[in-house]
Amino acid sequence: MIEANPYSFPYDGDLRCDNTALIIIDMQTDFCGPGGYVDRMGYDLSLTRRAIEPIQRILETARALEGFTIIHTREGHKPDLSDLPDNKRWRSRQIGAEIGSEGPAGKILVRGEAGWNIIDELAPLPGEIIIDKPGKGSFYATDLDLILRNRGIRNLILTGITTDVCVHTTMREANDRGYECLILEDCTGATDYDNHLAALKMVTMQGGVFGSVSDSSRVIAALKALAAAHA
Repeated sequence: MIEANPYSFPYDGDLRCDNTALIIIDMQTDFCGPGGYVDRMGYDLSLTRRAIEPIQRILETARALEGFTIIHTREGHKPDLSDLPDNKRWRSRQIGAEIGSEGPAGKILVRGEAGWNIIDELAPLPGEIIIDKPGKGSFYATDLDLILRNRGIRNLILTGITTDVCVHTTMREANDRGYECLILEDCTGATDYDNHLAALKMVTMQGGVFGSVSDSSRVIAALKALAAAHA
């Protein structure tokens, strides 16, 4: 089990390589790189980039485990913007970073553009699953749930950005579908640090209303112990 707050993960102690997945949410240039969406909005990139190195460490550990599922997500819209709601585009226009408009990293949040790509530091390897999503949650308008159930996955380790929006939305969606969820404090980040902390606190309420909170060091230790037990 993985030491976590408010309870060790998973709740029933059934942690195995074949029933657990690492999900890395939206580590794209548009959210944590120069010239991307978040940068164009004027937010401090260090708050989202804080997650890069811890995710790299846990990703290296997970990749060494046979049969362990690794999933990356990317938020973005079709080039013709046919899947972009008018109100979402309107809101982005109000803060000077209209989705679909040209920026230093190409058209903002548009599939196939430079800003839409996952950053080089966390680039998926061949065989790792990539989920392309048009919204904040990773289950909305995607085949994520089908993929997880076909693989027998029941435990999700959630990382990525932003803690309070895409990661939290995904965790809530997963919780409602019966998945056991763990969010990692140092492997997530938000455009406002107080929002990051508030999002983590929400998870711990009511005895773990959405799951548990831990960090990369505890997860890495547990995964290495799991590997040793099956060596």
